Amino acid sequence: MRDGFIKVASIAPECRVADVTYNCQQICQQLDEAFERGAKVVVFPELCITAYSAGDLFFQDTLLNKAISGLETILQHTKGKKALVFVGMPFEVFSKTYNVAVALYDGKILGVIPKSNRPNYNEFGEKRVFAQVLSQTVEIELLGQNVPFGTDLLFKCRQQPNLIVACEICEDVWISLPPSVQHANAGATLVVNLSASNEVVGKAEFRQKLLEVHSGKTHCAYVYCSSSVGESTADLVFSGHCLIVEDSKLLAQSKLFSQDITTADIDVEYLAYTRRQSNSNGEVPLHYQTILFDLEESQAKLERTILPNPFIPSEKEMASRCELILTMQAHALAKRLAHVNAKCAVLGISGGLDSSLALLVAMRAKKLLPSVQQKDFSVVGITMPCFGTTERTKENSKALTKLLGAEFVKISIKTSVSRHLADIKHKKGVYDVTYENAQARERTQVLMDVANMRGGLVVGTGDLSEIALGWSTFNGDQMAMYNVNGSVPKTLIKYLIQYEAKRLGKGVQKTLQDILDTPISPELLPIKDKNTITQKSEDKIGPYQLQDFFLFYFIRYGYSPKKLYRIAKIAFEKVYSNEEIKKWLKVFVWRFFSQQFKRSCSPDCAKIGTVTLSSRGGWNVPSDATGTAWLEEVNSLA
Repeated sequence: MRDGFIKVASIAPECRVADVTYNCQQICQQLDEAFERGAKVVVFPELCITAYSAGDLFFQDTLLNKAISGLETILQHTKGKKALVFVGMPFEVFSKTYNVAVALYDGKILGVIPKSNRPNYNEFGEKRVFAQVLSQTVEIELLGQNVPFGTDLLFKCRQQPNLIVACEICEDVWISLPPSVQHANAGATLVVNLSASNEVVGKAEFRQKLLEVHSGKTHCAYVYCSSSVGESTADLVFSGHCLIVEDSKLLAQSKLFSQDITTADIDVEYLAYTRRQSNSNGEVPLHYQTILFDLEESQAKLERTILPNPFIPSEKEMASRCELILTMQAHALAKRLAHVNAKCAVLGISGGLDSSLALLVAMRAKKLLPSVQQKDFSVVGITMPCFGTTERTKENSKALTKLLGAEFVKISIKTSVSRHLADIKHKKGVYDVTYENAQARERTQVLMDVANMRGGLVVGTGDLSEIALGWSTFNGDQMAMYNVNGSVPKTLIKYLIQYEAKRLGKGVQKTLQDILDTPISPELLPIKDKNTITQKSEDKIGPYQLQDFFLFYFIRYGYSPKKLYRIAKIAFEKVYSNEEIKKWLKVFVWRFFSQQFKRSCSPDCAKIGTVTLSSRGGWNVPSDATGTAWLEEVNSLA
């Protein structure tokens, strides 16, 4: 239960229609296994104590009374267990029979939740058997305990206030306005659904999509549990489909027609964070009753999948995702070029990843321009060698520009930079930040002046990873007239270039592959060997794989340094040591906060993914916001 991770379980045990004793034995047996796995919230199917398909037997005192005794058996079994358990049963009160979920905790009944919507179509005829829900929550007596009875109940954990659980039953989620919408508006971060959804061809896939969309709309986790084998097969077949989803993402699901326990770790801190971000839920209903319960910290192993490369699409999606991103970049740039009626797009070409991607995008954008503008339009790639430029990068920039059909221009800046350094009385042989930044600013000045001279627009090349770390020169490569890479992280750029290399083929592919194999470097320090790159970015700011990992989970999930450290140790267990992770995490936090001033005045760029740092459409904080609290947390890590 550390760091907001809560292990939940969905269990569809084998049942026998009207055999309460057998059903409760199965429930108790699988409860024990769920407890052993560390589950803190456990969900069983609708009417699981009696089985769903008991039909007219629900009118019989014998079955209703037996269900109460079965509930008592399960209740006693939860004693000493700090976990919230939901079981389904028929329950008579006010001389009416209700289809209810009962919330159990450590030998106590915390609440009884009746089904809000009773299906009465096709194979379902619940209105004939079960009563309509009451309009408000009331108090009833059950097994010697006074408990709330109603739909507007929230179960909140004292130790983890972001864990707020609400319940609905089967049909409730299939209607146009499910009760869980109100539950989420009232604060529920986890909704459980006790269901008896029969199986027909194609329904499992639809059910999964329904829950993914619904959990995404409500920004909640959703634990769904359906009746399993053992139900009557007179007219229906039940598969025991169990699903656990979180904010539109499927975390786990059972294999149909199995009795396996389905578990997953939901992240209620993330859900609370994304709720705060969206701030779009409806009016908060004030009539809900909150019931508090306690949980103990579990040492259970985290089952949650932690992606080491969260920006990278799956292999199955890779080609389509790369094409979409490149298309988005190209259309965004083409719109800006057309708007200003630019005569050309001017880019600084270094032979590195970022400028190569920007050039590829610019060539795509050219084809999207209006025919009148496109006729005389040119993409101008300018290479500006200086003190640290190697032959490899110089030749690759030249080869790629010409192979793509762009105009290639070479402008050496050694003389101008040397003159500038002499003018400001910079000492010779001192290779400090002034020495490096003078080159970056001179390159930007050249690009801007050429664009002005030719009626063009300077296309920026800096990527999201560099923007996050402030790995750019203020008023140098930090600036452009439009930046096509501003929301594309370094780890993703490699895949985009690989995709284009394969698509374009021939000589372009060979040159791009060599660019991919070239160490990432700003090439600003003098070199002894014109063919060897000695200045490497990752030596200074850390592995881009790690920094992109921190960036994604910090911005998209709102993770604290402590939580980032924990999941990084899991994701990179055999790649980086704990000391390395902590070292580069500290670099990330310090640079991220200290370099905000560069982001506050960054050029326009198209938003490509969910993580972006533009102050106009992504990350909006003042430039003098301090990272003291975050750095203190990093320094306290063991």
